[in-house]
Amino acid sequence: MKIIAEIGTSHGGNLEKATRLIDCAIESGADYVKFQWVYADEILHPDTGFVNLPTGKIPLYQRFKELEVKPSFFEECLKYTHEKGALFMCSPFGIRSLEELLSIKPDAVKIASPELNHIPLLRKLAELRKNQDIPLVISSGVSRLSDIEEALSILGRENVTLLHCITSYPAPEEEYNLKLIPNLSRVFGIPCGVSDHSLDPVLVPSIAAALGGTMIEKHITLSKETDGLDDPVALTGEQFSLMSHCVRQCEAAFRQYGNARDYILNQLKSEYGERVEKILGDGVKKLAPAEEANYGRTNRSLHFMRSMKTGEVINIEDIGVLRTEKVLSVGLHPRFLDKVLGAKLTRDVENGAGLQWEDITIHN
Repeated sequence: MKIIAEIGTSHGGNLEKATRLIDCAIESGADYVKFQWVYADEILHPDTGFVNLPTGKIPLYQRFKELEVKPSFFEECLKYTHEKGALFMCSPFGIRSLEELLSIKPDAVKIASPELNHIPLLRKLAELRKNQDIPLVISSGVSRLSDIEEALSILGRENVTLLHCITSYPAPEEEYNLKLIPNLSRVFGIPCGVSDHSLDPVLVPSIAAALGGTMIEKHITLSKETDGLDDPVALTGEQFSLMSHCVRQCEAAFRQYGNARDYILNQLKSEYGERVEKILGDGVKKLAPAEEANYGRTNRSLHFMRSMKTGEVINIEDIGVLRTEKVLSVGLHPRFLDKVLGAKLTRDVENGAGLQWEDITIHN
């Protein structure tokens, strides 16, 4: 089982802190260290709303702007990761970050759950992978089975690993429905693991390993008290080491006993009781209760990038494929981007609003 330490944006743009996080991740048993290549304009509209941080309430867009760094930052992180003997993975969030990421030749690319339906991004990635067959990992939080199927129809299935996920911070362990790991692997014919946002360092990773998961991703931090967006749900180095140890113990059980699934699950049940059965779930793909309200808001939809008047024609620069997030209205699915370009507005629209069919008239 490959272990990913998700550093994300916890470095805060500080290279010295990034190298400390890389050291912490590798010392704690990670095979991959993972970053996020952030440009705020690729992710959010400026009017998307606010986020509460230990330092106070600030616009979420502003927080993402603060996390932007130059490509050379990631080049240095990749170089340092390789010097320390680990692999470098990173998530892009739009075409610009994708192209810049591929230019530094990462060991793997990760598509985060909210970008699973970012159709223009997926199409560009599929095009670029024809010349650079880089390993691809995709997360499937806040998604339905049809969303995964559509993404894979674009990306293909060669050298792709799927991570089951619950997009909630933190994610309740009992909602993880980990029987999905072997089920999704069978349905799509690709390896499957889990991206785990729960707080416990043992339960979800160990059960995932017992069920044949091939990859586990968890956030890592130097301290839960710092101001990184994901630091409150991340593991400290000590906790991450415990997780890695438990995963490796599960692997050792498979080597010793052959099919050690029941052995591992029984060991966990003796310590954690009925929680284990709840985490196993029924294996049917559906939105977890913790993420149902976020479907459409956390993932991508079409948004107006300026206020427009009745009769204006929509051009590519007028529309963003963005996460709706906090306060804006959800727009059409990104698969309709090409369809709405060239359409004429039937009413005035506000900057940031989600594009609706009622807003436009399409002339074929």
